[in-house]
Amino acid sequence: MKTYGDANSGNCLKVKWVCDRLALPYTWIEVNTLKGESRTAEFLKLNGAGQVPTVVLDDGRALAQSNAIIRYLARGSDLIPADAYDAAKMDEWLFWEQNSHEPFVAGCRFQMFYLGKPASDLDPDKVKRGYAALARMEHHLATSRFLVGDSFSLADVALIAYTRVAHEGGFHLDGYAALRRWISEAERALGLPRVR
Repeated sequence: MKTYGDANSGNCLKVKWVCDRLALPYTWIEVNTLKGESRTAEFLKLNGAGQVPTVVLDDGRALAQSNAIIRYLARGSDLIPADAYDAAKMDEWLFWEQNSHEPFVAGCRFQMFYLGKPASDLDPDKVKRGYAALARMEHHLATSRFLVGDSFSLADVALIAYTRVAHEGGFHLDGYAALRRWISEAERALGLPRVR
């Protein structure tokens, strides 16, 4: 399997982390999106949206969108709850991550980390919505070890990607004890070094 991704992108790292945790063989192909490498004619044949991550399976079929990819790769593993309701709750977090967390937390990080803008230049509405997403996670994790009960799942993989680097987007987690505890546990579950 070939994995096309940007090693600075949380969406791409989700795929790498799932592959590593499940010992799935893959070749990482670094794609510099800022240099337009995901917009070449060759890449657009793999993913017409011109986005990373994109994986090309051993049979030549391509798959895009980080959460769809990790959902496919983790089928039959302990990263997807066996209970149908718990699996649906995991999916609920996956959809929420892309709609209510990533556009704001990762969007602000992109502005600061990739484009070098100061926090003062961030869109105040995006900052507000990013903090709202982090507050929702804090509230939930105050009574739950992981996002879906006591078991680490793809929901945690999806949300740790940008939450652990939220400070790179100007978000301060000092008042988020449950979230900080979860970040440490999720990093340990994935064998990641601590970001902070």
